[in-house]
Amino acid sequence: MAKNNDMNQKLRVWWNPQLGASNTMLIPVTSVEEGKKILDLLAAYDCFLMNNHIRGDYCNTGGLEMWDEKSQEWNDWECETDDNHYSNVDEYCEEVSPQSELLKDFSEVLFSQVRFE
Repeated sequence: MAKNNDMNQKLRVWWNPQLGASNTMLIPVTSVEEGKKILDLLAAYDCFLMNNHIRGDYCNTGGLEMWDEKSQEWNDWECETDDNHYSNVDEYCEEVSPQSELLKDFSEVLFSQVRFE
């Protein structure tokens, strides 16, 4: 069971569609699973744009952050379970999330529509 996966935890996805861009998109999410879906969606969308010659190139990056009440700062997401420590959203969702099969199906459908070259 996750020790710090509090339902009241503030989470957000950060996304930068082009390294070097001056601004980062911030998207509030309600769960790690929702964050994973948005991260996968943004990655596939960037690739879709490139595959279809809408964007010439891209070098994107993103992640999930959680609000730390003590420091009053956003930090990279991490989760401690009884058996493991997770800082990788994909690993957490595959190994711990009760929605792992639904997330896997979502990602497969999404990424089947793009080519990573």
